[in-house]
Amino acid sequence: MSFILILNNIAKHIHLTADEQSIFTGMLRPQTIKRKQFWLSDGDICKHSAFVTSGCLRGFTVDKNGIEHVLSFAPVDWWMADMYSLISQKPGILNVEALEDTEVLLLSKANQEALYKQIPKFEHFFRVLVENSLVASQQRLIDGLSLTAEDRYNNFCKRYPTLIYTLPQKQIASYIGVTPEFFSRMRSRR
Repeated sequence: MSFILILNNIAKHIHLTADEQSIFTGMLRPQTIKRKQFWLSDGDICKHSAFVTSGCLRGFTVDKNGIEHVLSFAPVDWWMADMYSLISQKPGILNVEALEDTEVLLLSKANQEALYKQIPKFEHFFRVLVENSLVASQQRLIDGLSLTAEDRYNNFCKRYPTLIYTLPQKQIASYIGVTPEFFSRMRSRR
């Protein structure tokens, strides 16, 4: 198994020695998630962070009317977890589904905690990930309150340039907070 992608992802924020790389990669567990298979479901306790090496995941909730609300996508070279559940170890509300056959590397919460002790610079790495996630969530909330649907779509295109033409329009519409019909009319005007 090649760990080049995840090691390059980490190298954006911290430098690991060969020994540290070996310790880290020894804590990872590969998993294949088939298309339309759930990695996490509402009510599960999230025990791992997933790093996507191929394919794509989507994180979403379902409201009381059965309407899906897409919160995030995790294409190749992205991390995914139900952060509330992972941190609190309480049942989460996020559903995480593979949009296509997807390969991930899983890092358990226990191994992440062990990394903090064995290789303290991982605290910096994961703090940066959480900070970036918090900033993105806050910006997405502000955008949802203050931007037009077209501007939200433009932001989606900047954030997920590889997904613009591969995702079903219904999922992009859900992410930007509009109906599929409105989204289709909006794109046809472009």
